[in-house]
Amino acid sequence: MKVFFVTFGCKVNCYETECIARTFTENGFTVSDTAEGCDVIVINSCTVTSASDKKVKQSLRKLRHENPDSVIVLTGCYPQAFEEEAKKLTEADIITGTRDRSEIVKLTLNALGSRERKQITDLHCYTGHEAFEKMSYSSSERKTRGFIKIEDGCNQFCSYCIIPYARGRIRSKPLEDIISEVNGLVSNGYQEIVLVGINLAFYGAEAGLTLTDAVEAVSRVQGVKRIRLGSLEPEMISGDDLLRLKNIESFCPQFHLSLQSGCDRTLKAMNRKYNTAEYTRLVSSIRNIFPDAAVTTDVMVGFPGETEEDFEESMEFVKKTAFSKIHVFPYSPRSGTKAAAMPDQINGSIKNERAARMTELGHELEREFLKAQVGKTVPVLFEKENCTSFHRGYSPNYTLVKIKREPSIKSLRNSIFYVKIKESMNGFCIGEKVPAEPKE
Repeated sequence: MKVFFVTFGCKVNCYETECIARTFTENGFTVSDTAEGCDVIVINSCTVTSASDKKVKQSLRKLRHENPDSVIVLTGCYPQAFEEEAKKLTEADIITGTRDRSEIVKLTLNALGSRERKQITDLHCYTGHEAFEKMSYSSSERKTRGFIKIEDGCNQFCSYCIIPYARGRIRSKPLEDIISEVNGLVSNGYQEIVLVGINLAFYGAEAGLTLTDAVEAVSRVQGVKRIRLGSLEPEMISGDDLLRLKNIESFCPQFHLSLQSGCDRTLKAMNRKYNTAEYTRLVSSIRNIFPDAAVTTDVMVGFPGETEEDFEESMEFVKKTAFSKIHVFPYSPRSGTKAAAMPDQINGSIKNERAARMTELGHELEREFLKAQVGKTVPVLFEKENCTSFHRGYSPNYTLVKIKREPSIKSLRNSIFYVKIKESMNGFCIGEKVPAEPKE
């Protein structure tokens, strides 16, 4: 039997899809790269915006139309947050949420063995007392970096965000389980481990641990060459954390610090737990301790009540902070959140115009960051080749680096080589491989 997966949303969703796929293969299924001819199709949904929901529904309808005989499973954040809406999607044979993913295979096998097609719903509300759900995978042929979800849930309740309702409260993977999973990934050839979570910076908060404790534990696993972190909430990173991370040789100095707005008035309306002065102090500390660090971020524009002056203040803060990369997105009303009911909703054309201006500023800052990489010699972990002209990979601060392909070498995938960066382009740098680590 064959199963096909469609994943929407964040790195956590991608990780969970890999784990669900593992349970299917352990039960005799073969994972397919296409939906055609598959017995089962699993859609792992995202619900961070209403646009996300629309994409999920479109995909579901298209896949049902093209695969009338397949058992289709709709799982993930969308049905968890909006159960009654999800139940109306008759194209789905099985509907589950963000809990008890290990049960998906059993539900699927029951559906495959049934002569009567009847929608199966297996959704359970969060109580706030759940333990971290055990999930793991050991390899993926498509990746050179091993992702591990170590935290789930969120307690923050930002006024625009539905995720606390879709994921429940904060809970963390025990250190011994993290180490076990890292050992499995390393034994399958992974050299870089990426720790991810719904609200990663809060790892261990319920158990007296910190994210830095997890990084230190992973660094002690033999064979781990690199450790990278997913998106972080700025209020949970302290100076002590940064100093401890500095002492970890394998730690990659790339910090994705979610900003959302560079205007204090807007941050307060968003129910964010920091202000721009606190954010600036953290970025300054990072750059003092990690001179080669990349600081990237997310910026939302067009939040309800955001005036042109507020937006300009946000633009100025972004420019002053000199991020190396920015993910810009216009605010999208999310039913079930406080922001959706706020007055002074911003016109769509204004949101799009602001998004375009912020995006252009982000491109300018990225070009400046990449120019600053020229002349440096950095270790690059090369990835799967996707063109005939270049090998490509990433430096510790996540600069995309390309070198000319060597005719005698088919692939450098999953190999680390030192590269001297010679030139910066739009979105990447070009360099040349040097024979060994440079002497200090």
